[in-house]
Amino acid sequence: MGSSSAATDAASKGAKLERYNTYLRRIGTTKMMASSSKLLFRTCLFIALLLVLFITLSPPTTTTDSSQHRRRRSLTSSSPRGGSPWEKQILASSTPRRPGGLSILVTGAAGFVGSHLSLALKKRGDGVLGLDNFNNYYDPSLKRSRQALLAKHGIFIVEADINDGALLSQLLDTVSFSHVVHLAAQAGVRYAMQNPSSYVHSNIAGLVSLFEAVKSANPQPAVIWASSSSVYGLNTDNPFSEHHRTDRPASLYAATKKAGEEIAHTYNHIYGLSITGLRFFTVYGPWGRPDMAYFFFTKNILKRKAINIFTGPDGRDVARDFTYIDDVVKGCIGAIDTAEKSTGSGGKKRGSAQLRIYNLGNTSPVSVQKLVSILEELLNLKAKKNVVKMPSNGDVPFTHANVSLAAADFGYRPTTDLATGLRKFVKWYLSYYGLQSKVVFSSYRFTGGGEMMREEEAITACYAEKHVEWK
Repeated sequence: MGSSSAATDAASKGAKLERYNTYLRRIGTTKMMASSSKLLFRTCLFIALLLVLFITLSPPTTTTDSSQHRRRRSLTSSSPRGGSPWEKQILASSTPRRPGGLSILVTGAAGFVGSHLSLALKKRGDGVLGLDNFNNYYDPSLKRSRQALLAKHGIFIVEADINDGALLSQLLDTVSFSHVVHLAAQAGVRYAMQNPSSYVHSNIAGLVSLFEAVKSANPQPAVIWASSSSVYGLNTDNPFSEHHRTDRPASLYAATKKAGEEIAHTYNHIYGLSITGLRFFTVYGPWGRPDMAYFFFTKNILKRKAINIFTGPDGRDVARDFTYIDDVVKGCIGAIDTAEKSTGSGGKKRGSAQLRIYNLGNTSPVSVQKLVSILEELLNLKAKKNVVKMPSNGDVPFTHANVSLAAADFGYRPTTDLATGLRKFVKWYLSYYGLQSKVVFSSYRFTGGGEMMREEEAITACYAEKHVEWK
């Protein structure tokens, strides 16, 4: 019994000793973990302090350009469009080649007016950088062809949406643009009935996105942007003057352009942006938009298809103030050259800034019937015509520009009559679509892939019919 009791006591003492040792080990582990945590925290804090000191004390890298005094910030490699090589393209394209040359960002540069204006500015020695999203409102291959033409003259187009505010800020930080010419927009009066949100996205939100980027730039560039003759809407006073009322738009497209003019006033008033709006009147010519009536008529006359000629509510012929592209480009350049500098800096207004609006038209309205007769003569073909009443889709029956204000302020004087302008357009059209003969259905041409197709098929492949537009 004695020996059994002693063994039991020994076992009990051993168990207690083991529990005590286990307790000590736990205490030691806890203290070690706490010590390690403190050490890790202090190490991280020390590294963070070193990084802050390094960033604070390191001198910023700068790139100087004595001819332009540009403030640049590199586009980082995290940019979805690349890093240094992309930046080099941007800087090379936007650098002027003449003393006192301008550096201009042109949005919608792959568009009709944008491509012509970009070429004209580049040819006179200005630096030009384009921006375009190459949407499919009409055949993007025509936009790509314009892009290729601009590239041959050293003009680079950044492919992006105008609502990409981060990208716009990067571009304005990389290049100190003297001017921004904002031509990117959703065009067309009738298409607004099918896709109204695209007009709000591009013409309103896009304009605000641009103004937001420009007002925060330092220095702020002057802005020239495309409004439209559509803002005159139901106005019946002729010719249309900048002093006439524009509060009765006839289409959603017109309403978005009118809203743009009010938005421009706001940014001019609050942030000191120098802003010039240009109301274009039915621009036409080579490299034009396939949805425009003169383009669409040419296509259908060549294909022996009927065309619809509208008459107004009173039975009179519909007429437009058709304005040739070269005249519009001269007007745009006149507006650029007379634009005053913005008065703000980094989003803060320093003083009153210039705010202007101008008509850019031809001042000589021509009926659609006359337009068709000119095309018939140039194409040596008779059009198949259906004369119908104009539908209620937002179009207006008559436009006529008063350009006396633009003439007085920067010498705008259109010189191209419709017959001369259409002759140049038809010559381009036949060349671009490979039409070597005015009798097109028996002719052939090679496609880019080396295959042959009939001209009718070639025309169809180049342009899928969507909408006929006058604006």
